[in-house]
Amino acid sequence: MTMTSTNETASPLTDAVAQLNGQDGNAFGILGRVRRAIRASNHPDLADEFMREATSRDYDHLLATCKRI
Repeated sequence: MTMTSTNETASPLTDAVAQLNGQDGNAFGILGRVRRAIRASNHPDLADEFMREATSRDYDHLLATCKRI
C-alpha cells in the first residue's frame, strides 16, 4: 500500500482520527498524535510511511499529509 495520491479530495487512506483543533500546533505534537491514531487504525502498517512522508518537507506538507492519511 502506498500513500501517494494524485487527488487531494480522495478518501483518506485509513480510518484514523486525530484531534488537531484546539491542540498544540507544534509539528512534533501533530506527528505524535497522528501516528498514534494511524497505529490504532485499520492500516497500522502506514505509520512508518506516514512519518517519512510527513517529515520530508515543510509544515504545510505535514498538514497536507495528515489530511490525506
